[in-house]
Amino acid sequence: MIRKTGISILMLLLSYAGFAQYNQAARQRRDSVRAQYIEEFPDDFSIWPLLKYRALSFTISDKNQDKPAMVFNPNNDFKVGAGFYLFELSFEVSISVPIAVRDESIYGTSKATDLQINMLTKSFGLDLYYQKYSGFYKDDEGVKIPPGIAYPLRPDIVTRNLGVSAFYVWNNGKFSIRSSYNYADRQKKSAGSFILYGTINSFTLGADSAIISNNKQAEYGSYTDFSHLRYTTFSLAPGYSYNLVLKRVFVNGTFAIGPAHHWVYYRPENGRGHYDVIFNSSYTFRLATGYSGHRFFTGAGIVIQSRVLKFQDIRFENSTSVFRLLVGYRFREKGFLKKRYFDFFKSS
Repeated sequence: MIRKTGISILMLLLSYAGFAQYNQAARQRRDSVRAQYIEEFPDDFSIWPLLKYRALSFTISDKNQDKPAMVFNPNNDFKVGAGFYLFELSFEVSISVPIAVRDESIYGTSKATDLQINMLTKSFGLDLYYQKYSGFYKDDEGVKIPPGIAYPLRPDIVTRNLGVSAFYVWNNGKFSIRSSYNYADRQKKSAGSFILYGTINSFTLGADSAIISNNKQAEYGSYTDFSHLRYTTFSLAPGYSYNLVLKRVFVNGTFAIGPAHHWVYYRPENGRGHYDVIFNSSYTFRLATGYSGHRFFTGAGIVIQSRVLKFQDIRFENSTSVFRLLVGYRFREKGFLKKRYFDFFKSS
């Protein structure tokens, strides 16, 4: 009995040792393949000055889109700032500058708050963001505004957009999504991967009076006199991302689309609020290009996210777009810069 037990334990230990050795060999093979496709910079941190344009707009139309839509845009200017990749976290800070600002007497004045921080690993990404915009101008697709004439202005409209997005990359052994997001890696050979996005988002729209003017309310239908709208969205969007590489120049394209679940609340200007649950789709599109050397890198990119709601007789579309132009450099880590974000949570 004892001999059988001993033999069983010995066989289990040998099996575990063999499995561990197999895992180690498999890991070494994966690392070898990854090194052929991707150059990593584990001992560097990065800084990049940037020029950035970010806008949150929304479009309202009748449910069937038979009539001209109304597009509400902020009068945004460009921002200059800097981005950092430190402690395996990427973040950016920026301030507004008077570059390509449109005439405020025609397009009104807008105020914007935009905060974002993201974490990207080889296979997983997490993005936290908060946006607040106040002051919009209305572009009615059915009305042509002559040059020099002011658009209808809505300084009372305020929007807030708060959320978290995460994604998973399947082919992380050959494909690096970080190489075109925050330049933590460099893609050496062309490769792509299926990708899955998941998002939890809360959007709020509020105004002192009805968002839609009286003449449009009659044109669009019932329940069009709302002055407040709030919805929370949960979405899953499978897609594909590909890095095309020519020496040290790259082009990245990413597209994902999938189902979305919205919990909606809307309130008329004078009346009780209404609740609704809506199922439809949301999408994310990204295009980036640039140059990535061993130390120096530069690039430009655009990201567009869109969500559509249909409630009562209304179709509501919310779009967020970001354009970035940057130039950066990788520096060798020294001292406390060698720490990782999780090191700060460890007990002393």
